[in-house]
Amino acid sequence: MTKPNNFAVLKPTPSSASLQYDPMTVSRFLGTMSPWTLFAIFAVLLIWPTIASAQSGEAVRPFNALWRWMPFLITKGFLFNVLISFLCLVIGTGAGVVLGLGQISQRRFIRAVSWLITQLFRNSPWLVILFIVMLALPYEMTIFGEVYYYPAWIKAVLGLSLPVMANISEIVRGAIRSVPNTQWEASEALAFTRNQTLWRIILPQCFKRMIPPWMNWYAILTMATPLVSILGVDDVVNLTRQAIVAENNRPELLMPFFGFVLILFFAYCYPIARLTLRLERKFAVKL
Repeated sequence: MTKPNNFAVLKPTPSSASLQYDPMTVSRFLGTMSPWTLFAIFAVLLIWPTIASAQSGEAVRPFNALWRWMPFLITKGFLFNVLISFLCLVIGTGAGVVLGLGQISQRRFIRAVSWLITQLFRNSPWLVILFIVMLALPYEMTIFGEVYYYPAWIKAVLGLSLPVMANISEIVRGAIRSVPNTQWEASEALAFTRNQTLWRIILPQCFKRMIPPWMNWYAILTMATPLVSILGVDDVVNLTRQAIVAENNRPELLMPFFGFVLILFFAYCYPIARLTLRLERKFAVKL
């Protein structure tokens, strides 16, 4: 009977699949947070400004000021961020579906152009894209002698729609490629054309698979909407700064006001993250 040796064994390195980026990272992080963690975050946001304001001798004023400005920040600011996120999602989803279908086109030129546009906007900083859109597009247009002005938030919607378009394109392409080739072969054996196979057989199977990452990117998009304040858009961040200035720019107002903005975004995105994880488990492909 041989004795077991005590030599060290070199374990295999992780496969490349395990090292790939998970597009559901944001939703997993938010959705798996325990309620106690949320309670701790909110407690810190409440205690911190109280301590800071107590040092100045006015411990109640920050919350009184926040209470006065709260309806304005919600109705005029945060709801506008939500509106921008919806418009960006609609435009980005429509263009992304077309771009994703272009990536699987049988025509090499269309496939190459679609891939180039997708990679360009998918791997570019969102802030840089917003600056380019802001500088490239004019603030007015003359059509048949009539001058039409359009506000800065339209530029912001167009700017944020570009990276969303690119990521939706990758979602569509990946979902279509995930369908087994036997589906295509079976459809071809039944004399289906490529368009019939794509729209009647492949895409209906892909729809459920695309919902969780699509919702995940909506959460990311919503959290990225404060970037539009750089373009001069009166979103919740810009209006928060204006409210603090209107209250004599007191430093003890920074934590309560911006903490309230943080709570607004978290309260809106957290249920989306929880629902995204639930749908991911429900629509998971079971082999």
